Amino acid sequence: MPRLPLPRSRRGRLTALGAVVVVLAAATVLWATRDTAPPAVPTQDALIDMPAAPGSAEQVKIDTTTYLPATVPAPAVLLAHGFGGDKTSVADDARELARKGFVVMTWSARGFGKSTGKIGLNDPDGEVADASRLIDRLVAQHQVTTDPNGDPKIAVTGASYGGALSLLLAGTDKRVDAIAPVITYNDLGQALVPNAASPKAPAAGTPAAGAFATDGVFKKSWAGIFFSAGSGPASSGAPSADAPEAGQATDTGASGAAGAAAAVPAAPSGGGGPRAGSADPCGRFTAAVCKAYTELGTTGASSQASLDLLRRVSPVSVTSKITVPTMLVQGESDTLFGLDQADATARQITAAGGKVKTVWYTGGHDGGKPGPQLRGKIGDFLWTAVTGGDPGTGFSYDVQGTLRANGTPSVRTVNATTYPGLTGPATERRMLPMTGPVQPVVRPAGANPSAVSGIPGLNGLASSTSRLGALFSNDPPGQAAQFTTAPVDGQVVVSGSSTVRLQIAADPAQPQPEAVLFAKLYDVGQDGSRVLPANAIAPFRVSGLPANGNPVEVTVTLPGIVRPIEGGHSLRLVVGTTDQAFAAPAAPAVFRIALAGGGAALALPVVPGTSVGTPAPVGQLVGIAVTLAIALAAVFFAALRRRRATDVDPELATTPLVIEGLRKKYPGGFVAVNDLSFRVEPGQVLGLLGPNGAGKTTTLRMLMGLITPTEGSIRVFGHKITAGAPVLSRIGSFVEGSGFLPHLSGRENLRLYWASTGRPAEKAHFGEALEIAGLGTAVDRRVRTYSQGMRQRLAIAQAMLGLPELMVLDEPTNGLDPPQIHQMREVLQRYAATGRTVVVSSHLLAEVEQTCTHVVVMHRGALVASGEVGELAAAGGEATFRVDDPAAAAAALKAIGGVGTVDVEGDLVHADLDGLPRAEAIAALVRAGVAVEQAGPRRRLEDAFLQLVGDQS
Repeated sequence: MPRLPLPRSRRGRLTALGAVVVVLAAATVLWATRDTAPPAVPTQDALIDMPAAPGSAEQVKIDTTTYLPATVPAPAVLLAHGFGGDKTSVADDARELARKGFVVMTWSARGFGKSTGKIGLNDPDGEVADASRLIDRLVAQHQVTTDPNGDPKIAVTGASYGGALSLLLAGTDKRVDAIAPVITYNDLGQALVPNAASPKAPAAGTPAAGAFATDGVFKKSWAGIFFSAGSGPASSGAPSADAPEAGQATDTGASGAAGAAAAVPAAPSGGGGPRAGSADPCGRFTAAVCKAYTELGTTGASSQASLDLLRRVSPVSVTSKITVPTMLVQGESDTLFGLDQADATARQITAAGGKVKTVWYTGGHDGGKPGPQLRGKIGDFLWTAVTGGDPGTGFSYDVQGTLRANGTPSVRTVNATTYPGLTGPATERRMLPMTGPVQPVVRPAGANPSAVSGIPGLNGLASSTSRLGALFSNDPPGQAAQFTTAPVDGQVVVSGSSTVRLQIAADPAQPQPEAVLFAKLYDVGQDGSRVLPANAIAPFRVSGLPANGNPVEVTVTLPGIVRPIEGGHSLRLVVGTTDQAFAAPAAPAVFRIALAGGGAALALPVVPGTSVGTPAPVGQLVGIAVTLAIALAAVFFAALRRRRATDVDPELATTPLVIEGLRKKYPGGFVAVNDLSFRVEPGQVLGLLGPNGAGKTTTLRMLMGLITPTEGSIRVFGHKITAGAPVLSRIGSFVEGSGFLPHLSGRENLRLYWASTGRPAEKAHFGEALEIAGLGTAVDRRVRTYSQGMRQRLAIAQAMLGLPELMVLDEPTNGLDPPQIHQMREVLQRYAATGRTVVVSSHLLAEVEQTCTHVVVMHRGALVASGEVGELAAAGGEATFRVDDPAAAAAALKAIGGVGTVDVEGDLVHADLDGLPRAEAIAALVRAGVAVEQAGPRRRLEDAFLQLVGDQS
């Protein structure tokens, strides 16, 4: 087996060692952060017959799946799905809980998936009774842990529709030991027909207490989605994407919602596809539920019978009986079931003697399901509760900040010892005075056009930034009154439901007995941009308006939100007459809206707490350790590099450039530069002369540290050149193109380039550089309009920024016409006249002869000559004579043996003396009777160059 070649130089070995360290570090990070496949969870499927109603002979079939942990018997969790879903939509959550050690039973509720029966919205005699019978089955199979009295250890959880079922089951079946309802409702009637106005502020001291007034406004958009989800095939039944969590990135490409998923069903899951049979406007709902929805959908109002039905199937009907440990998880981005629903449930269970832990997280029906961290907390809470521990109470809420670079929001969690107002002090409220006059508002006929406050299921995306929010919210002119606070001094985190006192009056010319209005609170930035937090809106109905226009005063409770209001921002209350998500009266009307008492204050709930971060996983800790190791390696190599950067020869501190023994050999054996040595002194304009391919550009690239020499050294003012050497800042260069941005002016290009160097603007010397370059007013035109000559001069100006002591230019006259070449020559000579040094590469002999004071001639990578231009030109052997008789002089010179070519140019005679002393030629001319006025060498660099490089160039 052949040996692998090892680097021979010390630098090569160090580079190879560094590469090995980086590869090993990367491999360690990949190993530490790799995704390991979780263990498989065994399952048992069963289709169970249950009575359609108590005492009924009719049966319904309930499709179930039981997930078994590694050891049974074990505590059990009943995991209910969301509305529109089925048992498959919670399969992943079930596996997570089974891996924690629970026996987990999932099922498709009546009317969903493969289960039969009609949807009763968690009817106590239907869906709730079914869940109780599932507990019977678990106990009968001896898979559930029991206490000494034979009582099974049972917990129940679920989201939305499933969350309500967990509450209803806990209030009716004493075998339930703990519950964790997620993003669910307390009172379905208040959730779908809310009224946020009341004569007085809510008496509860909790942060998100709702008004829960009667005679509300129909939430038609969400209700329609809700109803259609019970008519079509099954979908996810819950938000499909994880909500963002503290310290964790999230997939911003998905914004799930139970309703949205049901409104536009995906491929049917679990066999829940289209059902055979004739079409039914009631879908799979019971007749009572269908009647209630039809009434709301057609009239926008609900009868007492409908309200009684909705209350009977809501948790509010049993919360006074719930005393088991409860973890309420509610979403901060949820226009279906807001924070007020969980607030009411917390108060009612606490009043019954139960212990409640409350969590508000960033998601909801508009913002996503609980992420892995929160799901882990739910599982831990249930495990502690059913195994006899104290899961605790307390309160936490998430605060979303600005967006990160990858588009995901930053999130921090705030922990408070208690949920304010339950057992301790009431919620602290900060009063912000509002201003604004009495304002008339119009409700157009048909309530059209309507204001837009969001799109159900997508509101979390819409409220993330002011740019997106502007697309999802709109208040038609003339339909809304606006009241504003002064800018806040510092950040205020609104944590719950704000309240404000308003006066509502009918127009005496068009009296209306009641007003249906919609209030929303915008966060307004210093630039006037506004964001509607969570796209939340508070509908309210004010009845009994006097026909004479006297106002009725009410307290409006705004939706519960968690929103950091930054310093300098203000809050704007908008009260409108329409909203496309709600049912509004069709008759046109005019109302007058004012702040109560001529200037009411906005009461903002504030819940102090301790911000906590997320503990880093082991993989991240290992990654950090490896990153530190890489950083130490980088410091080591930087130290080596610094040692090279401090390689200084004090004797050359005033010498602009010294090149010694320079060699560059490329892979394959090609030698571009070989044993090149020369020196440049201050004030010189040095021409690096040679045919194409002579190695000029390669030499300049090594001088600029762009490529590394194979051998030899380059010193600038005594400092050895290496890649990134600090002394390079003393060099201005133009090598192989300028790369200007064509849409910017010349001046803007120069300022942008200088800013990229990180040096102070006052050291750029823009004025001096532009004056020497001679661009005039053209410097303020866009570069795309420049001629080639102007671009070259701009490139020279860029190289002159900072007035570097050494300027290096590669073929600066390429592409220029004769006048432009003449101007470029003047630019370089003016710069050298300031006492600085210029190095110019070129293959144009005439330009080097006219521009440069010194020249270095290269051929095939090697030095062939160097010195002053005049000396090099004079070394060619030709002489010039100014005479009175050019013809006689030419004849006399041709007669001399050994004299070569003789040319006549006016009164000048040029002759190639070929070694003949000039004095002997003058003597021969005098003997021929020719008067010689002047004699000297013929200075033609071209002849010297051709003599040096020969015909091979």
